[in-house]
Amino acid sequence: MKTNTRVPHPLRPSAIGIDIGRVLIAGDGADTSFLGHDEDRAMRAPEMPGAIESITRLVEAFDGRVWLVSKCGPRVEARTRKWLVGKRFFERTGMSERNLRFCRERRDKAPIAVDLGLDRFVDDRADVLRAMRGLVPRLVLFGAATAEPGMSAAPDWRRALPLLL
Repeated sequence: MKTNTRVPHPLRPSAIGIDIGRVLIAGDGADTSFLGHDEDRAMRAPEMPGAIESITRLVEAFDGRVWLVSKCGPRVEARTRKWLVGKRFFERTGMSERNLRFCRERRDKAPIAVDLGLDRFVDDRADVLRAMRGLVPRLVLFGAATAEPGMSAAPDWRRALPLLL
């Protein structure tokens, strides 16, 4: 009988997916400062405290197998790319610029995670992680004090990092 649970292959190295809005880029309300603001204000959006240091550690620990996976439209995608370059994100973390994926619907993150062979994913939305149950073994709900079964809660990067390592 076939199940939907993906078991990591023992020879496949671990890989991590990280959402961008309210996980890497600090948000205000339902999403990041990119929405509803002008370009200059969007570029001033701060990083989440501890994000750069934590992602740098993950890139080192997982030999570069760390991916940013974000749902957004074309305008916010362009702003996100510009923000990443402006903050020198790739230089500061050691993450490859090729390890960046965008999708237009939240539900599309799960197939991306499967295609990339991710076995860990951190996102601030439980619905995104819910869609990955049985596909991605370790799910971290960022910015939360509690999480649903099958997920771990991490209110900040200090708590998220050990869950991902």
